[in-house]
Formats: sequence, structure tokens, C-alpha cells
Amino acid sequence: MPLLLNCLGRVHDKRFDLLNELDDLEKAIEYKTFTLTLTADNDPGLSELLFGLAAVHSQRFQRLGDLDDIAKAIEYGHISVDMTPNGDSAMASRLANLGAFHVILFENLGQLTGLDDAIQYLTRAVALTPNGDPQVPGRLNNLGVSCKIRFERLGKRNDIEQAIEYGTRALGLAPDGHPALPGVLQNLGAAHRSRFGLQGELSDLEDAIEYHSLALALTPDGHPDLPSRLANLGASHSDRFKHLGELSDLENAIEYESCALALTPDGHPDLPSRLANLGVSHSFRFIRLGELSNLEDAIEYKSRALALTPDGHPDLPSRSANLGVSHSDRFQRLGELSDLDNAIEYKSLALALTPDGHPAWTSRLAILGASHRDRFIRLGELRNLENAIEYESRALALTPDGHPDLPSRLANLGVSHSVRFQRLGELSDLENAMEYKSRALALTPDGHPDLPSRLANLGVSHSSRFKRLGELSNLENAIEYKSRALALTPDGHPDLPSRLANLGASHSDRFKRLGELSNLENAIEYESRALALTPDGHPDLPSRLANLGASHSDRFKRLGELSDLENAIEYESRALALTPDGHPELPSRLANLGASHSDRFKHLGELSDLENAIEYESRALALTPDGHPDLPSRLSNLGTSHVGRFRRLGELSDLEDAIEYKSCALALTPDGHLDLPNRLANLGVSHSVRFQLLGELSDLENAIEYKSLALALTPDGHPDLTSSLANLGASHRDRFERLGELSDLETAIEYESRALTLTPGNHPNTSGWQFNHAASHLLYYHRTTDHSHLRQSLDLLRSASQSLSGPPRDKFRYAQTWAKTASVHNPESCIEAYQNAIDLMPQFIWLGATTTQRYEDLSMTEALAVEAATAAIRSSNYSLALEWLEHARCVVWTQSLMLRSPLDKLQSVDPDLEAQLQAVANQLHDAGSNSRESRALASGSMTLEQVAQEHRQLAKQYEDLLVQIRQLPGFDDFLRPMKAKGLVQAARTGPVVVITCHENDCDALLILPGQDSVGHVPLPGFSAHKAQQARETLESSLRCKGIRERGVTVRQEPGQKDEMLNHLGYINNNSADKLPHITWCPTGTLSFLPLHAAGDYGQGGSRVFDHVISSYTPTLTALLASGSSTTKSTSSCRILAIGQANTPKHSALPGTTRELACIQAHTPGDVQYSQLMDSQATVSAVLNAMEQHDWVHLACH
Repeated sequence: MPLLLNCLGRVHDKRFDLLNELDDLEKAIEYKTFTLTLTADNDPGLSELLFGLAAVHSQRFQRLGDLDDIAKAIEYGHISVDMTPNGDSAMASRLANLGAFHVILFENLGQLTGLDDAIQYLTRAVALTPNGDPQVPGRLNNLGVSCKIRFERLGKRNDIEQAIEYGTRALGLAPDGHPALPGVLQNLGAAHRSRFGLQGELSDLEDAIEYHSLALALTPDGHPDLPSRLANLGASHSDRFKHLGELSDLENAIEYESCALALTPDGHPDLPSRLANLGVSHSFRFIRLGELSNLEDAIEYKSRALALTPDGHPDLPSRSANLGVSHSDRFQRLGELSDLDNAIEYKSLALALTPDGHPAWTSRLAILGASHRDRFIRLGELRNLENAIEYESRALALTPDGHPDLPSRLANLGVSHSVRFQRLGELSDLENAMEYKSRALALTPDGHPDLPSRLANLGVSHSSRFKRLGELSNLENAIEYKSRALALTPDGHPDLPSRLANLGASHSDRFKRLGELSNLENAIEYESRALALTPDGHPDLPSRLANLGASHSDRFKRLGELSDLENAIEYESRALALTPDGHPELPSRLANLGASHSDRFKHLGELSDLENAIEYESRALALTPDGHPDLPSRLSNLGTSHVGRFRRLGELSDLEDAIEYKSCALALTPDGHLDLPNRLANLGVSHSVRFQLLGELSDLENAIEYKSLALALTPDGHPDLTSSLANLGASHRDRFERLGELSDLETAIEYESRALTLTPGNHPNTSGWQFNHAASHLLYYHRTTDHSHLRQSLDLLRSASQSLSGPPRDKFRYAQTWAKTASVHNPESCIEAYQNAIDLMPQFIWLGATTTQRYEDLSMTEALAVEAATAAIRSSNYSLALEWLEHARCVVWTQSLMLRSPLDKLQSVDPDLEAQLQAVANQLHDAGSNSRESRALASGSMTLEQVAQEHRQLAKQYEDLLVQIRQLPGFDDFLRPMKAKGLVQAARTGPVVVITCHENDCDALLILPGQDSVGHVPLPGFSAHKAQQARETLESSLRCKGIRERGVTVRQEPGQKDEMLNHLGYINNNSADKLPHITWCPTGTLSFLPLHAAGDYGQGGSRVFDHVISSYTPTLTALLASGSSTTKSTSSCRILAIGQANTPKHSALPGTTRELACIQAHTPGDVQYSQLMDSQATVSAVLNAMEQHDWVHLACH
């Protein structure tokens, strides 16, 4: 009976080998186990029966993975070996199989003693197998496999050498067709792959692929070892990809590993490893090509592998570590903090499960360190960075010379020291970073896939060292390394954007150091390409936006093009919007955006930009901890903005804040720092400004001291050398004006002259340096009466005013100064100077600004119109005086009329241009008519910044279209300010008198109906000073009477009244029936005086209204614009009358009701008359009614 049962079990065992049906294996175990229970202990066949039972349990383990089966196999195998006498021919095979069972147990439990036992049994089996025995190749092969496994556990070189030795001997003894040959080839390939991992010799990897390929070729479809051979060949191709970077290897790896996985059924013990390996290859493909789908596949496969790996399994640490690496990759791609937390969790678990001395210990330290560095970069917690350096330092210390991972561990530790340098500013960290990165690069052969990244990282450290110490050689090295890295990075590589961005940053640094515009153009090109390749949602998108914004800001400072500054603010705003609270880069992005707003304030003068600058810079400073390397620059920048606000608003507290911030910045800047000269210079400028305000000589001395130090520290060829020279020259000029030492003035002229010589002609600062130099030459002329200095001053003022670069607001100021200086010292040239100033007004009072800003700017030009007109009158150019008075006083009104002007003539010549101009004009009119807040609200999506930029872009488009149109034949003066020949048409119903008062005299420009010339009537005895006195007398009289009544009069000098009325022949006109009509167009303070009521009230018939009927117009343009209304038939005319006799909280206005009744009585019957009185006359009601009427009368206004 036992014999029959045993035979039946063996039959089922054989059928299982043929059909792989689990039921056969179960029956084989059942029958053999039953046989064992029926077999006596002294049965001579017991040892063979036990060994057969061990074998089938081993087979079931391989099928189902139940550790109880392998435990029973070992138990039965041990008893069988112990019962087998020495010399028995079966001993060798039983030892060999028992050794194999121990190997399986080790692979599942990781107990090293089991592996040592396996090698012992396998060694004995080989020794007992005679030469020539067909089992020798298989047994040598198994012994080699066991040595390889122990090498992977302990990392001892001797084990892998023995594994290759045994495998090579096995291969030499296995002839073609030998059943063990595929397995021998497979295992020898695996051993060579392991030795490649130890020594990095490419020949081992090539051997591995060759042996695995031969093994696969000998394995038929359906063979149970086919999946493992596919998997091993895939893993070797994956290794070669890592070493050589050939994408074909990676594609082969994924193909073989996918086939292996497809052939592996659920529940198979190798399923987790095949999932894990395929996940690793997808990770590499993501790293190489940047396809997010590969990363998602990697995480899916690795997660499934980990889920199938039980606690205590030897592969649990590696699978945790690999999954952590993929979560790290996804964090770097998508920026989700949960991925980073998962990465640290999985990597920490892997490290905790890895015993000291394990070969993977060092790599797991290293990858955990990398994740802690990432967490620091994301959250700014210094402890994470310290952990990173600790883990990476330990990993490096455990990595022997010659190890393939040595270069990567050096490189990673170098990166962490770089990051700590950026956080703490310790130069030792930077030196360590460069040392580690340099060693890593030196160990990286040409053609290695990591060569580009190591070149790039070393380049970054050279950039940092340049920024810290200012050594030009570091900058040149940075560009060299980064250029080589970029050249080795193929199109489509995920690291291409970062390498473009990094190289762009170094070109930007070189521009700042050497001032070569080509470097800045290169920077913008590289950074633009980097941004274009960065998808939405990428964690590096904010930094690339910020960097490109910074380069546009630099180009604005160099060329003065507003479009660059608008681009800078747009990119920096987008970068800030994408940066979450708590992000370590948030302060720098706030600071950069603040600096750009500060620059735009200087260019356009909009106070909102300055307020934004101070807000952003204050937030940046508040978020910057003590000890941070960027703290000094943030203090300095905020100080600069406070200086700007002081200059605009005059609050001393702003200036005091500026000096405090800049002093702190200087105190925190160490000797030798690249920014030290700049911080000295900036603090010097603030002391200069305070000296000019308070006159404290100590401030001036401090200014000269700081600026002198800045100059001494600024090397020849540095772009900041010109500003250092110019600023120091300005302070010497200030000291000359205070102390009178001619040597100071001569020093100022010397420094300013050198600054101008070194400044390119198209540089935005050129006009400013010219202006300052002109001031010094003028002072020298006043001191020495040397006319050559006067000529030099006027020439410099002309150049500064006519410069093609520089802020329009500054050039307008320079032109005003030129005109005033020329009026005093060279009257024949002042007409050119004033014309230049008038021509610059549309740039100063710009269509791209808000209407409020334009009127505010217009108020700053009040004196220009009178001064220019007076100069023209003194040159007897009365037509020019009339044009200048008109143009300079109504720039905003003229701009509004331009936008509403009919374009019929243009439409007949070029309909397309007319349509474009009309469309832009309509949009520009809307932009100027509504507040930016209301437009942003109405849009539903636009920010205030976007609304403002759109407004300015429309203004630029409008100006460009005008330039294009004025090139058409006959359109030279298209929409230009009206010439005198058009302005004189305002005199339709009688003379128009334009009166202007200068400092010492008064003049009237007279235009008469039907005459093309402009007359001039001097008004002696009157002046701007007397006009102001008259205004003050009038206002005092009104206050004393407590009313707002026009009956209160002003006595006017008889000469002034008589001159004008005599010139017109109106003094002796005694006709009371029809008095002549005169229209007054007063300027300046005269606009507040009732000229129509002027005269001597003690003498009858001496008042203006005794001789003429008076009207007023603010400008000739307004009078011309009303001309169309006078041509309408009275049947279509509509008059609106407004009166408020008793306005709450104001003095009474008597006679209002009577006045409106008089107006109504004199209104013809065919004219529509409407009236709003007292409470009816609300602001909204009046504005709405004005839209529906042709004339409006404001009673006693």
C-alpha cells in the first residue's frame, strides 16, 4: 500500500511538471504525506520519500508563496540528508536541493544564517559531484546564485567574485542543449549585473545583457522561467540606460518588463518584484521625457508592489524606498505637498527597516536626505535642511572610492550645502558645495547621463560665488558649465527648461557686471524659451516667470522702454499669484514686484505704483528672518521706495525711515560682498536728500564719505561705475554751494565728466547725468564768469532735454530748466528751449495715465505757458505766443477732443487706418473716462494692474497709429495741436483778448474777427504780483460781507483798462443801445478776477461794463468747440438754467432767483428753456440735464 500511494504521488508530481495544474501538486503532496505516515522509521526508502515530499512542498511554495511549504521542505530535507549515509550517490543532489530551499527561505525572511547554511550545503553538493556529471553545471550555478545573494545582503566583494567564478565554470561545463544552460546564462548575467553595480564597469553590464539575451533566446514560450528571464533582461537594459542614457535601452527595459508582468499570474511570489521593476523603468522614462503618465504608472506599479509585500519581507525596504522616490518626483513636477510628505514617510520606513551595514543603507540615507532638502525648499524649515545635510554626509562617508554612486552622493551633498548658503549666507557652505560638486563632475565620464546635471549644478555654485564675492572668473565659469550642460541636453528633455533658465540667469548677471546689452538679450531669450517649455501647474513656473520678469526689468533700466517694465510687472505679478503663503520664495517675489512698481513710479509718476512698491517691499521685509542673506537687500530696497515717497509727498518721516533701513542694510553687508558698493551709494544718496532738506552739513559729509567708499569699491568696467561717479559729483557740487570751495566744484565736474564719458549714448541715465553736469558748469560760470562753462551748460541742457532715452517726466523737467536758463543767459536760444518743453508736454501729461493723474501733472506746468508765451512775445512772435499759451494750458482737453474728432478725411484716404484709429480712440476714451476700479469691476476678471496696462497699451497703439497716419501725403499735421491760423478763428462775434501776466509785466494778445494776424497790447503797470494782490483783496471782501455776490468789485489800474479799450476804440463809445462784445481769455491768477466789472467805482462811466459786453472762455479751443452750437437754428436750441440761492453750509447767494427770471425773460419763444433750482439742482440731476441741452447758465457762479 505505501509503495502504491508513493507511486501515485510521483505520477501526479510528473503531471504537474507537464501541465502545471495545481490540483496535481496538491494530490502529490497528499499521497506522499499519507505514504509517510504508513512508512516505518527504519524503512530503507524513508530518506528518499522524505526528500520527494520536500521537493513537492518546495514546488507548491513557488506556486502559492506559502512560507509553511518552504519550512516543511527544509524540515523534510534536513531529515533526509541526516538519514543519507556518507558515500550515498543521492547525497549530492539532496544537499543541493536543501541548499536551494534555504536560499528560498532567506529570500522571503531575510535571515542571514539561512543563507550561510545554503552556501554550505551547496558547496558540499558541488564537492561531492564528480567531474563529468551532468549535474555539475547546475550545482555550480546554484552555488554562484547563493553567493550573489549574500553579496547583495552584505556587499562583500569576495561573494560577487565567487558568484561569477562559479557561474563561469558552470557555463564552461554546460554544452549546447544542456537543460541547465538557460539558467546558467541567466544567473551569470545577474552576477555580472551585480558586479556592475559595485564597480561601474560597463563591460560587466554588456556581459549581463549578452547572457540574459542568450538565456531568453533558449527559453520557449510557455516555459515557467520565461517571465523571470524577460524581467532580468529588462532590468539590465534599464541599468545600461542609467549609465549611457540611450533611450532605446529604456524602451527595451519597459517592453521586456511589461511582457514579464503580463505572464505573471496573481498570487505569484514574483509578482511584487515585477511590478516594482516595471515601476522603476517608468520612473526613468518620466525623468528622461517628462511624461506625467509615466510617473503616474510608476507610482501605480510601485504601490501595488508594496501592497503585496508582507511585513518582514526582505524587499519591503527597497519597495518603500522606490515608491518614496516616485512621490518625490511627482512633488517636483506638481508641487503637491502631500507627495513630499509621502516620499519622506516611505523613505523613512525604508531606512528604519534597513540594518546597519546593509549595502542599501547608504543609498537610503541619501534619498531621504534629498527629500528633506526638498521640504526645506518648499516650507523653509531649517531643520529639514540640517537633516538633509546630516543624512547625505553619512551616506557619503559610507561610500567607498570607486563606488558607482560616489559622484551622485557628492553632487547631492553639494546641492544641499548650496541651499544652506542661500539661506544662511555662510561662505563655508558655498565652498563646500563647490568642492563636492567639482569632485562629482571629475568622476563623471563623458557620455554619462548625469554629466549635464553635474555641469549645471557646478555652474549654479559658481554663480552664487560670483554674487557673493564679485569674482568675474566665477561668472565666466558659471556660463561655461551651464552652456556645456545645455549643449548636452536634447530637445524634449525634462531638464531643458531649467538649464535654459539657469544659463539665462548667468547671462543676466554678466550684463549687470559688464553692461553688455547682448548678455541681457541672451538672458531674455533663454528665460523666454524656458518659460515656453514650462506647463501650467509646474512647480517651477513661478520662478521662471519671476526670473524673466527680472530680466525685463533690467532691460527697462538699460533702454527705458516702458513695454519692458510692463512685462516685468506682468510676469512678477503672475509669479506672486502662484506662490502660496508660507513659501520660502514669497518674500523675494514680493520684493521684486515692489522694485518694479518703484521703477514705474519713477517713469510715470503714478502714486499708486509707489504705494504698491512700499506695500510689497514691507511685506517682503516682514517675512524675511534675521540672518537671512537677502535681508540687507530688502531693507535697502524699502529704503529707496521711502526716498521716492519723500520726494513726491515731502514727508520727513519717509526720509528718516529710508536712512534707517539703508543704514541697517549696510551694517548687515560684510566686507567683500558684491552689493557693498551699491549699499554705500544708496545710503549716501539718502543723506544727500536730507542735506538738501534740512541743510545739516553732517549729512553732506556722510553722503560724500559713503559715495567715496562706493566709488573706491567699484571696479573699472562695472556698469555701476557711472552712477557712482555721478552721485559723488552731485555731492561735491552740493558742498560747493554750501561752503563755496571751488575745488569741490572742480571735483564735481571731473566726476560728472567721467560718468558721461563712460555712459553709452542711448542709456536712460545719460540725460540725467547731462542735466547734473549742466548744473555744475552753470555754477562754475556764476563763480568765474567763464562763458565757455555757460555754453557747456546750455549745450548739456539741450542734450538732456532732447535725449531719445530717459523718463519723459525727467526730460520735461530738464527742458523747463533749459528754457529758464536760456531766458536769463541766452535769450536767442530760449525759443528753441521752450518749444522743446511744449513738445514734451504730451509725453509728460500722457494719454496712458488716468485723467486725475493728467490733471495733477497739468497743475505742475502752470508757469510754463506764461513763461513760454512771454519769451515769444519778447521775440515779437505773437502767433507762437498764442499757440504756446493755448497748447500748454489745455493739454488734457485737447487730448479728449482728439479722441472724439471726426475722421472723415482719413476715412476717404485709408479706411482701414481710420477704422483702427477710431476703434483704439473709442477704447482709449472709455479708459480715460472711467476709473480703473470701475473698469476692473465691470470686466469681472481683470485686475487693476491689467486694466492699467491695457490703458497704457491703448495709448501706445494710438501714438503708433498717429505716426503711421502722419506719413501719408497731406496728413503731416493730422490731429496735431492747432496753429495760430486756426486759433484766430475763435474771434467770430467780436475781439478775443488773451491776457497773460508774467513776474514783472503783463501782456494781451488780441485776435479780431476776419484777421489772420495776432495783435499785441502791452499792459504796463500790471504784473502777476499785482494780480495776486487783487485776488486776495477780492476774496477778503467776499469773506467780510459773508456773501457770494458778484456786486463786490475790484478796482483795476486805469492804465490797464484804458490800454486795451483804447486800442479797440471802445473808450469813447457812448452808444448804450448796442455795446460791442468782447471775449476775455485770462490766464493764471487773472482767471479768478471779474475783469468785466473792473474800474474806478468812484468815477462814473469808468468801468469795463460801461463800454463793452463781456464774455469769458477758459481757452480758445473751448470757444472754437462751441462754434457749431451758434450755427444751429434757435428752434433746436435748448437752454438749461441752474440756481441755488441757499446751499447748505455755504453763504447765501442773493439775487439768484431774480437772475434766472431775467434769463428766462430774454429767452426767445422758440428756444426750449429748462430750470433746476435749489434742492432740484443735485449733482446727478444737473449732469443728466446738461447731456440734453446746448447751453447752460449757472446763476451767479
